[in-house]
Amino acid sequence: MAELPLAGIIVVELGDSASAPFAGKVLTELGAEVWKVERPSGDSSRGWGPSVWKGTGASFHALNRGKKLIGVDIKDPEQLETLRTFIATKADVFIHNLRPGSAGKYGLDAESLRARNPRLVHAEVGAFGSRGPLSTLPGYDPLMQAFSGIMSITGEPDHPPARAGVSIVDFGTGMWSVIGILSALFQRGNAGTGVGAAVSASLLETAIAWMTIGIANYNADGDLGGRFGSGTAFIVPHRAYSTSDGDLIVSCANDTLFAQLAAALGHPEWAEDERFATNAGRIANRTVIDGLIGDVIATRTRAHWQETFGAAGIACAPIQTTDELVAHEQTAALGILGHVEDDEIDLVGLPLSFDGERPPALPGAGGIGAADDEFRERMQ
Repeated sequence: MAELPLAGIIVVELGDSASAPFAGKVLTELGAEVWKVERPSGDSSRGWGPSVWKGTGASFHALNRGKKLIGVDIKDPEQLETLRTFIATKADVFIHNLRPGSAGKYGLDAESLRARNPRLVHAEVGAFGSRGPLSTLPGYDPLMQAFSGIMSITGEPDHPPARAGVSIVDFGTGMWSVIGILSALFQRGNAGTGVGAAVSASLLETAIAWMTIGIANYNADGDLGGRFGSGTAFIVPHRAYSTSDGDLIVSCANDTLFAQLAAALGHPEWAEDERFATNAGRIANRTVIDGLIGDVIATRTRAHWQETFGAAGIACAPIQTTDELVAHEQTAALGILGHVEDDEIDLVGLPLSFDGERPPALPGAGGIGAADDEFRERMQ
């Protein structure tokens, strides 16, 4: 593409681990010039395992490719003031996920920085939120999955609660931060005032947002939900079934689709059975209908049922391992994995396209302070 949407926007990211770095990753892929500030020992994700690339945790490469990496010790008054001056004179956006109270301690809070740079969009990524009795506590993704109730409805019915296998709260909070930043940048230009804003997002607020339907159900009739493994509380069938060589998710969101599924499985009479004819009936008789469906699906391969269900217009998908996903022709067709240099690994790009074109892959993440010389030149 000729020019990315955020070309010309300068972002300073003082982010560690996943949430703020994920936001910085998205902004980088949208074309912003993102300066990532690392403490002298580096971002925590540099040490995350078990997978390592070029001596650094693969997680760090996934979240920080394409950024300009600078090392700053914010406990050093001179280095801190240089950073604050850079934000005041160069930056359009400052995003951080410092521990609660730390931003104000170092003069990196919205009030202090926007007093020097009114155009600045200041984005804070918090833990439990900016106010309330828990606002001063640190927090991480699994804590919020627990606190918000997500874990109470995740996992198998007869097993302990489980967390999602990916950091849905960290990445979700990064996304909400980007939405807030883009909205503030739009308002800054669209309103004609040239004034930025203070944007606030938090892990807990994101986790609560993911509970939107569960909270609505509870407030409607007191239903606390439950754990349904690969399934869900409000649609049956909408879960994984074991084939003869793997697992397959099958989803029938309405009664018509269930009738098509029953026919495809060779049992059209199920759609006429009063126990199964409606979704409400299937929910009430979940164990019975799941058992009947499972018994039939277990007799043939995953590929057989994908072909059969596809021809019948029934939504289904195999439960793939990471290697299967990476190798799949659909993944290749989307072009979402890529790299720039020959000695770099393929990483996930932006899950967006503009006029049918995805923003290109970014250059690899360097070492701590890789852009220090460029930073000093920019400050002269």
